[in-house]
Amino acid sequence: MKYTPLTPPRQYAAGFEHKVTIADCGRLELDPDEQVTLVTDDGAEYDVTRKNWGFYATPSLNGRLAAFGLRGVLVKNRQDRLFVLLVARGREKDFEQYSAEERLTVLTWLDTDQDCRRLEEALGVR
Repeated sequence: MKYTPLTPPRQYAAGFEHKVTIADCGRLELDPDEQVTLVTDDGAEYDVTRKNWGFYATPSLNGRLAAFGLRGVLVKNRQDRLFVLLVARGREKDFEQYSAEERLTVLTWLDTDQDCRRLEEALGVR
């Protein structure tokens, strides 16, 4: 793994209704089969694993990620862009407020076996 800090961080505005400033702090370069784990002060964990074909962008959505205290959710923004967001368990009200402000549409939660089965059935793969 190679970390290259951006000093000072590159800053840019994000959001539609509620503008925030994002600080881009640096770059991590992973070799295939290397992983980094991001943690919150509440102890939630998020893994990114590099493979030779790309990345595992999250731990298993209905397994390890949920056990780490994060809930995956597929949303669509007002420009029809899709995002997988990770919501800290217990912070759903904050997420609902953010979603309303930014006019995000929740397409499906991805953190339980039931959610995953419902998605599979909707896609006709079950």
